Formats: sequence, C-alpha cells, structure tokens
Amino acid sequence: MKDIQIGGLVSFTTIDYPGKLAAVLFLVGCPLRCAYCSNPHLLEIGPGAYDPEKIYDWLQSRVGKLEAVVFSGGEALMQGDATIEYVKRVRDLGFAIGLHTNGFYPKMLERAEPYVDWIGLDYKATREHYESLVGNGIAYDNMIQSLTFWQSTGKDFEVRITCDPRFISKSDLIAIVRDLHERGVNTVAIQKYIAHFEDDAHKTTPEMREQFFNDTALRTEISAMVPNTIWRE
Repeated sequence: MKDIQIGGLVSFTTIDYPGKLAAVLFLVGCPLRCAYCSNPHLLEIGPGAYDPEKIYDWLQSRVGKLEAVVFSGGEALMQGDATIEYVKRVRDLGFAIGLHTNGFYPKMLERAEPYVDWIGLDYKATREHYESLVGNGIAYDNMIQSLTFWQSTGKDFEVRITCDPRFISKSDLIAIVRDLHERGVNTVAIQKYIAHFEDDAHKTTPEMREQFFNDTALRTEISAMVPNTIWRE
C-alpha cells in the first residue's frame, strides 16, 4: 500500500468541521486547475512535507482534545486507496471524519463513505462557466454525481460556493442556489473570494469581491431559498 502524501496541517480549527474542534490534513494532488486555487503547491502528487506516521502519532496525542479530523487538499480522494486506508486508521482513534472535496471522484467517494461523517462539497460555478474556471470538462457532472450520492446516504454536509466575481455573477449565484434548493440541499456556505497571491490581487477589486455580501436583497432572496445559508466573509 502506497503511503499517503500529506502536504499541510492545521493543528486546530473551529470552522472546518461544523460544531467540532478539529485538525485539518491537506493532501497533495488535484485533478482541477482552478483559477483561484489557494493551494497551488498541493496540485501535483509527490512526496509530502509531513511524515504520515508522525502525523498519526501526533493525532493519537490529541485524542480527547480534538473531536474531528478533516481531510482536505488539493483533492484528498485523488490518492485513492492510500487516503481511504489512512482515514480508517484515524477514524479508529475515535475522531469524527470530515472531507473537503470538489466531487471529482464520485466512485471513490462511495468507497470512502463508510468512514466519513461529514463533507463540504465545492459547487464552483454554473455549468456554463465550470470548465473555464477549473480547466476540466467533466468536473461539473462528476460533482453533481457526488452530491446526489452523498444525499442518498442521509449524512450531514454543506455545499460551498466561492464567489470569485470573474466566474460567478449575482445572477449565477442565485441560479446555483436555486439548483441546490431544487435538489433538496439544506446547508449552503457562500464564501468570499480572497486573492491569496500578489499576482492575483490586481485581477479583482475589494468592491467586486464584496458585492455578494453587501447586497441585502440578494442575501434575502438566497436565504429564502435555503434558510440555512452561511455567509463566510
């Protein structure tokens, strides 16, 4: 069995798994090339910066102090069986398991499901704009397959929309939320786009990034469709 490759660690967070104190492991590798990616150093699978056995030993020391471990990326499911085996080991320590995923691997999500308690699923744009944002022509359909499967499990989840104004307009955001409402999604997190790197900063303005959050009518319309809407600024 190939060792899991871990490229980053957040040792304590209260926001990455709703209602639980958690650590986050960032796994390397991602099939997408999103224009606003905040972790470009994790895109290619290669030797991780963290020894997985040392991380496991550290997690053992956090039993009783942390409640959950979240697997993020990159795209955690890109490492396939290595991810699933490591998730099993961590879950056996007694932690709840969260997964942040772009939904590109619905079949792998099905295989991981018995060991995952909650997911945050990225819905990145309307179908029309998906490929231009992520650089992949099948990503939208795969994400919808992952969403449909996870809904069938009855387990908790949220769908996350990052509002990069280059790829999502206010009307697009309403269309996405309407689609989620029609699919029976109960929790949506609308996230402000943050320019993480200096060469991204000139591509949008603060006013462009904030337009989704300071529009009272927009917020009212969206919250009417999905009452459990989280606005992450």
